[in-house]
Amino acid sequence: MDQVSLGVLVEAVPRFKVDQALNDEKIRALRSDGKLPPHVTAYLTMAMALFAQDAAEEVATRVTGSLDAFGVWDASWGVPTSSGITQARKRLGPDVLRRVFGYCAEPVAVQDETRGAFACGLRVMAIDGFAMDVPDTPGNAAEFGYSTTGGNPSAFPKVRVVGITECASHCFVDARIGPYTTGEQSLAAPLLARLDRSWLLTADRGFYSFPAFSDAAETGAGLLWRVKADLRLPPLRVLEDGTYVSVVIDREIRGARREAIVRAAEAGEELDPHQARRVRVLQYDVPDRAEPAGTELICLITNLLDPQSAPAETLAYCYHQRWEQESAHDQLETDLRGSGRVLRSKLPDLVYQEVWAYLLVHYAINALICRAATGADIDPDRVSFVKAVRIARRTATGTARFSP
Repeated sequence: MDQVSLGVLVEAVPRFKVDQALNDEKIRALRSDGKLPPHVTAYLTMAMALFAQDAAEEVATRVTGSLDAFGVWDASWGVPTSSGITQARKRLGPDVLRRVFGYCAEPVAVQDETRGAFACGLRVMAIDGFAMDVPDTPGNAAEFGYSTTGGNPSAFPKVRVVGITECASHCFVDARIGPYTTGEQSLAAPLLARLDRSWLLTADRGFYSFPAFSDAAETGAGLLWRVKADLRLPPLRVLEDGTYVSVVIDREIRGARREAIVRAAEAGEELDPHQARRVRVLQYDVPDRAEPAGTELICLITNLLDPQSAPAETLAYCYHQRWEQESAHDQLETDLRGSGRVLRSKLPDLVYQEVWAYLLVHYAINALICRAATGADIDPDRVSFVKAVRIARRTATGTARFSP
């Protein structure tokens, strides 16, 4: 990890992918007006996520020497002012870094090499959401809205992020960003339609609905989702490992139609996947939780029906791995951004841009950590994200020449 530097951004987010995210017409227009080139703006925006506590001009002063060494910055340029960087970010817009993230973000764990990355022959993934405070400006308030507790609004508007993370590496590989007033399930819907067949996606109970589960299952991916204890899961067949086969049914189907589907599932008949899907149910207690009985019931459903290829103990372990995404959120919100800090962008378009920059920087650092851990045959969890960030900040220095 001693070789960590700002170069990790250029390695994980290479220049050609940044240019790929910009159409040729826009590149020509921005370069011809003598202002900050768009690819430089993209990297400076990412650098501002790496140095969240510094003003924009100070960030530029810190990193232009390193960017020059990696062929991203021309040392003959003067360091832009904070207002110049803001204007350049406005010209860049919110979509370029979103597209860069789409081009770059992919799982980095290697099967049979990265520890804890695979189970049941599938890559263990997780979906979850978090929120970040943004400056309390009229535009941000109108776009993102506030959270409320006891009827009282939060001090700052909040932007909501829902992402899919590779559990072993903590890398976000897909994400949606939207107003806090948009629910997690709504933001998650497009992500669930883009799952890979080689994934085992874990999800907490807040994400379950029959349409969401059905759409995710349609991709062919393995699913392991927690559901609420009051979800009706009629036992159709008990399996040798104590799990049982059941059926989940669209909640809009009730009464006699619902009972007919349960009988058809019990008889082994083919089901209309738009109405119902067979699942395997795994239940276990977790002691010492803040519940009246002193334990908490965990109820999981999966589309992996064969207990031989997906043992109950392995699935319980995989669901526990879902908490690695909570670690990823903490890395981004606390270790990278800074605990309690508000994002710097005062305009909604720049908020979206800034969040994509955070996701890219977080991805770049964790991708490096995972590759280093894989090469050393250790679990990526043993490599400190905090130390990696500190090294990146410490070595991402150097200044460009100032123009007279």
